[in-house]
Amino acid sequence: MQEAKVIKTEEQYHCYLDDIQELMSKGQSLTSEESDRLEILTVLLEVYENNKYPIEVQDPIEAIQFRMAEKGLKQADLIPYFGTSGRVSEVLNKKRELTVPMIKALSVGLGISSDTLLGLNFNDNLEARNESINWDKFPITEMAKRGWIEKIKTGTKNSVEDLVKNFISDAGLQFGSASFRRTLAGEAKSPTTTYALYAWLARVILKARSKKESLGKFDPENLSSSFLRDVAQFSWSDNGPMMAVEFLEKHGIAVIFEPHLKGTLLDGAALKDLDGTPIIGITLRYDRLDNFWFTLLHELAHVWKHLDVDTAFLDDNESSSEDRREIEANRLAKEAFIPRLIWKRSDVVATSSRESVLRLSKELKIHPAIVAGRLRKEIGNYQIFNDLLGHGVLRPIFFNNLISN
Repeated sequence: MQEAKVIKTEEQYHCYLDDIQELMSKGQSLTSEESDRLEILTVLLEVYENNKYPIEVQDPIEAIQFRMAEKGLKQADLIPYFGTSGRVSEVLNKKRELTVPMIKALSVGLGISSDTLLGLNFNDNLEARNESINWDKFPITEMAKRGWIEKIKTGTKNSVEDLVKNFISDAGLQFGSASFRRTLAGEAKSPTTTYALYAWLARVILKARSKKESLGKFDPENLSSSFLRDVAQFSWSDNGPMMAVEFLEKHGIAVIFEPHLKGTLLDGAALKDLDGTPIIGITLRYDRLDNFWFTLLHELAHVWKHLDVDTAFLDDNESSSEDRREIEANRLAKEAFIPRLIWKRSDVVATSSRESVLRLSKELKIHPAIVAGRLRKEIGNYQIFNDLLGHGVLRPIFFNNLISN
């Protein structure tokens, strides 16, 4: 077996890529010598790529797509790295996060740096290295249109950086400082929307601070399954959304309504300010009661179970997740509205009738939109019971003169 040497030419690089593919195809039958060679080749490839193709800020999915184009691969060729064709599609469309096994397989099989696949070149630089931030990637025009920052005059790049930097710093998210090291979790985050999400997050924090004096004292001991159930039952009232917000703020949890920024698939968020004040952000991306109530309870579950000052959950309710925290928040929200045993024993799923939806709604004292929304999702039919979902009633209440998307 030829000794592996430092890569100096493109021909040698592609030769080692072929060697890696051949070694990987052996799976568990690799000898110890072959296993050692596979590890050495992987390191050599990574060193060569880091030197020849330095990437400051790269989307991991774009890196995969670039390598696919380079090697003439189709989506079906990625199945060995992802497990199923469905997962390949979900990852490439940014509806599913890369897992550790996927990253390891892609790093070895396609020769992509594991740091790139982990998104470290993007997220770590954004959060910790002030000199690598591209201030122009913030949605400047939309931020100015909404009145978050002053309008920018053409050709004044320094003022763009200063305005955005001050806006971010005012929220306690200043780049390069310990206070900015906030982990973004949840299905709404992606490398291509990180700048917009941080801008939105800063806006929500600043709005929450303006409410501080009117908030009650937050006591985490108040949070429980029965607390979530109490909030869920506000949905029975026509004035339920306002009552739920007032109830939560009485208990020290700020609830902020701010439309999502263009390009972001954001329904809601849960986070804590630097002083520990819990904040729930709602975008009303879909102005429907079923979406509002589930989002509110989902984020409240995060406040109860998962929040610390260094983490912000940014959620897209249409995406599935393998994150145990998201799964738990979904379960707690569902249980607060309709306990699992009651749902299974009801005839709602079996009959899918309007009468059964209204009957269960009345029995549990929750809005029919919640029952109808859950039924639509579970049976995969989004054409039924549109009239029960409460379209168009929330933005007029909570947004007033805000720009709605």
